[in-house]
Amino acid sequence: MSFDFSVEPEFQELLDWARDFVVANVHPLDVLWRHDNYAPLDGERRAVVRHLKDQVRSKGLWACHLGSDLGGQGYGQLKLALLNEVLGTSIWAPRIFGTQAPDTGNAEILAHYGTADQKAEYLQPLLEGDIVSCFSMTEPQGGADPGVFVTRADRDGDDWVINGQKFFSSNARWASFLIVMAVTDPDRPLRSRMSMFLVPADTPGIVIDRNLSHLTEPEDDGSEALISYHDVRVPSTAMLGERGDAFGVAQTRLGGGRVHHAMRSIGAAQRCLDMMAERAVSRTTKGELLADKQAVQNMVAESYLDIQQFRLFVLYTAWQIDRFNDYQRVRKDIAAIKVLTPRVLEGVARRAIQVHGALGTTFDLPLTQFLGNGMLLALADGPTEVHQTTVARQVLRDYVPAQGMWPSEHVPTRRVEAERWLKEQLAVVQV
Repeated sequence: MSFDFSVEPEFQELLDWARDFVVANVHPLDVLWRHDNYAPLDGERRAVVRHLKDQVRSKGLWACHLGSDLGGQGYGQLKLALLNEVLGTSIWAPRIFGTQAPDTGNAEILAHYGTADQKAEYLQPLLEGDIVSCFSMTEPQGGADPGVFVTRADRDGDDWVINGQKFFSSNARWASFLIVMAVTDPDRPLRSRMSMFLVPADTPGIVIDRNLSHLTEPEDDGSEALISYHDVRVPSTAMLGERGDAFGVAQTRLGGGRVHHAMRSIGAAQRCLDMMAERAVSRTTKGELLADKQAVQNMVAESYLDIQQFRLFVLYTAWQIDRFNDYQRVRKDIAAIKVLTPRVLEGVARRAIQVHGALGTTFDLPLTQFLGNGMLLALADGPTEVHQTTVARQVLRDYVPAQGMWPSEHVPTRRVEAERWLKEQLAVVQV
């Protein structure tokens, strides 16, 4: 089987345009409005962002994660991976290109399961980038383990009433709506115990207890909410998908998302390597360029090797998804790149910080933000350890136990078999 990661000249032109556009017109936003890429827009920010979005739309590169059946371009995962590598160099680029999480996944859920009224009120503004949304799933007592979720949705006539707490509900403070996972059938098996609901943000009973900050966000201006739901009442039409099918609905939003995270991390890691190399050929210490120091050369080489190996693995995974159109078939490699994503980004960012010295630890450079993103990606969409277990199980299922006492590669046993084989061959030759 041969692999081909090339794209048509027309799409390569779009990638080249996107790369130049992001550097010239989006990187400045990262400097001017470093912590505001999720916040509502007003005044000059709205005008500038809308102008940039219009340029992206004119190239057919807006919200490319959507398939053609949902109004997108239907580019496929390989092309999306290559585009996301470009977007990963910038904090603001995903929003400018209409691919900002969690809005991308929430849009896909609404497109698949929303009613006509829900799509008109929320999906279209979300796709246009006029509003943001929140995915409210994890809980304070158990993180991302759904086996210990206790937030309930109980039927009351034609309505559902939600009670409980959710933790790390991204962008809740700015969201126009939340997609909430709640237990509807506590006595059923885990995978059919919960349902998904669309809850307008202004529904009575939603209380944001705290907004927590990530590593590089201002302490008093975080984007991760601890939310309490107190008798939050929604109509039966608020349920997304079938009752008890929250896991199936959630899979809709994951899809190729992990591939996109991985390729964005490659773009970020490459930017860290670029900064490291520039520093190495610019800075002199003790009469010698950093670039001539063996320790620095090792860091540059390790970073280059990590990025190139990982990039090929991610492109291969994206290529498989396009070829087989079956995420389950590619599950092992999707889990594997999820494990590698934080390792590669963290490793390259740490080396870049080291080469820059104390300057690398400050906000005068974006390196700490890239490092922080790498650490967060070790937890986003499930902890790394969960995906390592998935990889191990997928690998081990293709093996069978050794026959007899000794391993199949046991040399003394193989020697006996080889000698028997030799006698048989000699008998044939003599005949």
